[in-house]
Amino acid sequence: MFKTRITKMLGIEYPIIQGGMLWLSTAELAAAVSNAGGFGIITALSCGSGEKLRAEMRKCKELTDRPFGVNVSMLPRLAAGDRTAEYFDVIIEEGVAGVETAGRNPEPYLLRLKEAGIKVIHKVPAVRFAQKAENIGVDAVTLVGFECGGLPGMDDVTTFILIQKATGVLSIPVVAGGGICDAKGFMAALALGAEGVLMGTRFMLTHECWMHRRIKERLLQTTELDTMIIARSIQNASRVIKNRIAMQALEMEQRGATLEELRTVISSQMGLKALQEGDPDAGIIACGQVIGLIDDLKSVQEVVQEIVEGAQAIYRRFSAIGMG
Repeated sequence: MFKTRITKMLGIEYPIIQGGMLWLSTAELAAAVSNAGGFGIITALSCGSGEKLRAEMRKCKELTDRPFGVNVSMLPRLAAGDRTAEYFDVIIEEGVAGVETAGRNPEPYLLRLKEAGIKVIHKVPAVRFAQKAENIGVDAVTLVGFECGGLPGMDDVTTFILIQKATGVLSIPVVAGGGICDAKGFMAALALGAEGVLMGTRFMLTHECWMHRRIKERLLQTTELDTMIIARSIQNASRVIKNRIAMQALEMEQRGATLEELRTVISSQMGLKALQEGDPDAGIIACGQVIGLIDDLKSVQEVVQEIVEGAQAIYRRFSAIGMG
């Protein structure tokens, strides 16, 4: 069951992809997702250099013999210190089943990736960007809606609207991201035409995710009303946990703070420190509204298995309704 163009493309058992989360998408988490039958992803930006990414990829290969991928998030504009080309060099040298790209146009790297047999899934927050990605030749697109954690774009359109719009105009496979954590969301996404789902927030609350236990405890108490959007003023809307530092950032934006001023509170390094030290108010922590549906900590294997078994039960129930 649940064989789609995404499972065939990536050589995986279930069309469940783990999101490329900054700091959290490590070899251990990616390998656990791949071992469970999904598609695990390592985040290149967390590694900081090509050689550290190489080491992380090799670690993942030691932990799983199943396909996994690498997320490469690129700044909208090429800037000094950008390591995108370096990351792609390592990815091609080491070899993976697929890469998840995000941010600016991945076209300059597509030919080399395709020649290496690496599939490219470009992640976007709007159908118009998905159409552009299809035109340049990516293999699939992920559409992330307004409810997703991290970067939902500026249009405020929900995942299930985006998926229906996208599958109506695209010929390449579409992956649904944002608002999905269980069998119900999985089946709903497939019913709307998606051929896979992307989950980040659900995999944060697993044993294999390294973040501090106090952050996990805070997230288990968090509801769908406890996330917020910041960084609209700099055209980089981000959905994050509603904590002290996020409220401070929003207040600064309302006062007209510059990008340089905002960096003093929304720095990714502050977020890393919060995740490491277990202070849920010490930095920005990305999280989707779907957190309101998650009330337990499980292994990755349990998460994937519950989705698959639950989806099969839903399928049987629908079949029975149809036969009736």
